[in-house]
Amino acid sequence: MTLTTFPAAGAQSAPSPAPQFAAPKVDVFKELRVISGVTISPNGDLTFVGSDAKIHRTDASGSEKWNYTVGDIGRAYPIITPQGVTIAASYDDTVYALDPAGKLLWKQKLDGDIYATPALRVDGSVIVATAGGSVHALSSAGKTLWTFKVGSPVFSSPAIGPDGTIYFGAQNNLMHALTPDGKLKWTYAAGSLVFSSPAVGPDGSVYFGSSDRRIHAVTPDGKPKWTLLTGLFVNASPIITSGGLVVVGSYDGSVYAVNTTGEAEWTYRAGAGIAGSAAELSDGTVLVPDLSGTVHAIGKAGQSLWQLKTGKKIDTGLSVSDQGSAYFVTDGGGLNILLKGRPLAVGPWTSFHGAPNPVGRVPTPVELQAQTQARRAAASAVIAALKPSTPASTAPAQPARPPVTTQPAQPTRPAQPSQPAQPTQPTQPAQPSQPAQPSQAAQPVTPALTPAQYAAAAAQKARVADGQLYLPLTEAAAALGLNVQNVTVRTATLRVQGQLVPVTVRAFDRAAFVPLAALTDLPGAQASLTRTPSRGVTVTLNGRSTLFPVNVARLLSLESALEFARSDR
Repeated sequence: MTLTTFPAAGAQSAPSPAPQFAAPKVDVFKELRVISGVTISPNGDLTFVGSDAKIHRTDASGSEKWNYTVGDIGRAYPIITPQGVTIAASYDDTVYALDPAGKLLWKQKLDGDIYATPALRVDGSVIVATAGGSVHALSSAGKTLWTFKVGSPVFSSPAIGPDGTIYFGAQNNLMHALTPDGKLKWTYAAGSLVFSSPAVGPDGSVYFGSSDRRIHAVTPDGKPKWTLLTGLFVNASPIITSGGLVVVGSYDGSVYAVNTTGEAEWTYRAGAGIAGSAAELSDGTVLVPDLSGTVHAIGKAGQSLWQLKTGKKIDTGLSVSDQGSAYFVTDGGGLNILLKGRPLAVGPWTSFHGAPNPVGRVPTPVELQAQTQARRAAASAVIAALKPSTPASTAPAQPARPPVTTQPAQPTRPAQPSQPAQPTQPTQPAQPSQPAQPSQAAQPVTPALTPAQYAAAAAQKARVADGQLYLPLTEAAAALGLNVQNVTVRTATLRVQGQLVPVTVRAFDRAAFVPLAALTDLPGAQASLTRTPSRGVTVTLNGRSTLFPVNVARLLSLESALEFARSDR
């Protein structure tokens, strides 16, 4: 077992550096007395339990469609079956099943309050854990299939692995694994109580937090994989990003990102305790709420992109729809909506319990394909209507200067870049990009080509890996009139309108490549798809439009996948 230790942290951490951009504004705010997490149906409808002890269904803007009265309030997220049936639980010890119109189909009383979100199995049965110390399997008709006696309250939401194994933590300090028919497979001992709900990776590895101040990673057969020590207890539930990072916040006021082998990638100092889960967006941005009422947008290198301050506590996670809207609940039950954003990143566990509809299991290949199609369509719509980001503070515009290349900085550790996936072959055979000769940082390099020629050269050498399009950094930056600085095996810095902006890079043939999506996200940049007279992507920056004539048809379907920038580790 690997134990990774971060420097000791108190209850409050030093805040991260100032955000790069101004925060978005809340588009819709409604006092709906929401008390549970918000679940999103495939058509964008919202379902939640209110402090009025009712299950509510609203449209995407929060306008009510129906409600159903239950016996008590409830904090568990409802879940929705493929048939449109809502499964919800409350503190009256009861699970309710409602049809799409809000009519009761069945209810089942169990042995204790239900704090944990149920998990939905592929066959339609439901796994429910109670504070009475039991885990129950209920059929799609509400009949008890089996009951496992834990002997200790369960507040951790059950999660289901690819092989049907059921995982949950309990107040006996143990993570449990049950077979699909309710038999104990193994237990793993944490150092204290387990409130955190487990996240399950594609290989069946389990990740969770504990009041012992650690993030734990356990193999599918229950063996310790690694642990990471934080400053205070970890009650939040981890997510797993599309790039394979385990991301979770701690009450020490920090967000930790760790790769699946236990290596720390970055730590973000939010400055206030974190109880809610994060969510990863399609461009790799991670959204995390904290208990001070701030939503943090964190970039792929752990940098602060923006901070939305509400002044009201947020103790549940954010929900993000496949249509690109983000929802979070502030203290008092206020529903906050950010419209026209990016959808979730595609992956088995990129938000709490795995999806906008938190069914709590690794999706099947068919379900994952449907997620991919829906989210890529939404990401394409975002690109089509892309507007420039607003800098957090406006600096005087600097005159455009010729691009400059610096000696690549040495990486902080000898990690080698991951091997790229084999790209789809473009119409013209991709030529390996030759690394630029280093020069003194203060000396400008006179471009040998016009911007259009640089753009054409970049497009000819384009690569595809992990669902996104990469351009050679040197040519792409030259085409846009940008200076390149501080190139490492993973990141580079571009000077844009007087600002230094970090971007992720990836190595192909020993040359640095940058995601096209990262260029479209630069401050002040706008992007559009161009079909005539040449097909490609036009990026407008500093008042100049540059066409990158990428062969979209052969490389990848840009309309559906351009936004899908992934973390490159």
